Amino acid sequence: MPTKIVIGVLTVGLSAATLAAQIQIRRQAPTDTAADFPLAEIEAIIEDMDDSQRATTRLLEGGSFNVNIRRLKNAESALMHPRTTDVYVIREGSGTLVTGGQIVDEGGNPVDGQRGAAIRGGTERRIGAGDLVFIPAGVPHGIRDTDGITWFNIRFDTK
Repeated sequence: MPTKIVIGVLTVGLSAATLAAQIQIRRQAPTDTAADFPLAEIEAIIEDMDDSQRATTRLLEGGSFNVNIRRLKNAESALMHPRTTDVYVIREGSGTLVTGGQIVDEGGNPVDGQRGAAIRGGTERRIGAGDLVFIPAGVPHGIRDTDGITWFNIRFDTK
């Protein structure tokens, strides 16, 4: 049975304001067998994400790694994970991925943290269905200019 974790995120520029993002965990990662997610199950999960307006479903939780489905309807904030590497496999949709550079607030000032409004000086590229992207730990990243994008997000600690 799925478990829900609620994570609070501080909204940049709004002191003490938080947004709740739900991550539903489908399974703990097995250590002695393979885990399969047939296409019909993936499609049902995505439909449930739309119905629940949930951006992330964790397919597998393994402690130092996890496998997720991410689904955005519009841009996401700039972020950086100090210890976690991301691998994106784009399933559908497209957007502009920005990586590298410096995370800044709405006024363009550098942010001393892991989230911000944008990235200054990063590398931009269009991503879409079928693309694979590797983002090392510590590299700022974010997706903008999208009307919708869905990807498999494989995350693992490397530092």
